[in-house]
Amino acid sequence: MIDINLLTVWNNFWPYAVAVLLFLSLILIHEFGHFIAAKSLGIRVNEFAVGFGLKLFSFKKGETLYRFNLIPLGGYCAMEGEDEKSEDKRAFCNKAPWRRFVVVAMGATFNILLGIILVGITLIPQQRFATTQVAGFYENASSEKSGLKKGDTIVAVNGRRIYSEMDLGYAFTNVKNGKLDITVKRDGEKKDLKDVKFATQKEKGIDYISVDFYVAPEKKTFLTFLSKTAKNSVSYCTIVERSLLDLVTGKYGKSTWKAMSGPVGLTAAIGDIAKQRLFDLIPIMALITMNLGIFNLLPLPALDGGRLLFILVEMITRKKVPEKYEALIHGIGFALLLGLMLLITAKDILGLIIK
Repeated sequence: MIDINLLTVWNNFWPYAVAVLLFLSLILIHEFGHFIAAKSLGIRVNEFAVGFGLKLFSFKKGETLYRFNLIPLGGYCAMEGEDEKSEDKRAFCNKAPWRRFVVVAMGATFNILLGIILVGITLIPQQRFATTQVAGFYENASSEKSGLKKGDTIVAVNGRRIYSEMDLGYAFTNVKNGKLDITVKRDGEKKDLKDVKFATQKEKGIDYISVDFYVAPEKKTFLTFLSKTAKNSVSYCTIVERSLLDLVTGKYGKSTWKAMSGPVGLTAAIGDIAKQRLFDLIPIMALITMNLGIFNLLPLPALDGGRLLFILVEMITRKKVPEKYEALIHGIGFALLLGLMLLITAKDILGLIIK
């Protein structure tokens, strides 16, 4: 009986342990981007930490202390003079603006680069690649009756560029009345199709189009693999950008709050996927790491993008924004961001309890 209980506990535990470790790896990749850029550009790094909370163990190599902490939910790269004044010539605050700009930007850059690598990995097992060219229609297809034709290559939907079949999936979500303006390439020329009609179905308050056509496959070669990796990577980035924009503009209406999820909700979702098939985690992690990278580049206080904005102002005006004002703005931004995260986390936990 004890062995069975332990096995049950382990089977319930390991998928979520995997999810936590994957989140930790994404955050560490981000911090490692800051770390390697700082080291390369002559900035002193005092400490590089894995996790938060009580120290488990540490060691020092050169000038940097490498520390491993109890709570595996993040990490940090502490540079000399990053948030305070320092007389050290190698301090972050004493370096040229372009060097500081590169160091701050490199965290998000590493997240996006990791996402591209993961996208490539997801394509390796595939024998053929999907395209955005219409290969045929299902019976009684509404889209065919309203203008779409076999052989059309879809290049835009409602004015938004389409790079891959993933963009089509996002563009076909929450469409009112099932009508879309679609731009296609037909016989070598672009053609705008107005009010292309699809059947719709509603799920959890969100309208989904019933796609009534199928797309043509593309033969897998080294060149098409590189092309597909690039296109899918762009799609992942644009999906992040468009989803943020749609959340802000209220495209999903009352479902906007439900669509938002924090670390708890994502961990639960990743854990559920891990129970089914570990390989299926790779595209999810590609999307999350690109999400993390792009979100951090937004010009908002407390994010890397906010710091980049202050450095950019300094590069243009050749004057530093007074540190006390910058610190105040970042402090307010951090408090607001933390408050939002707490609300989303509470929502996620409540959702798991009443699930």
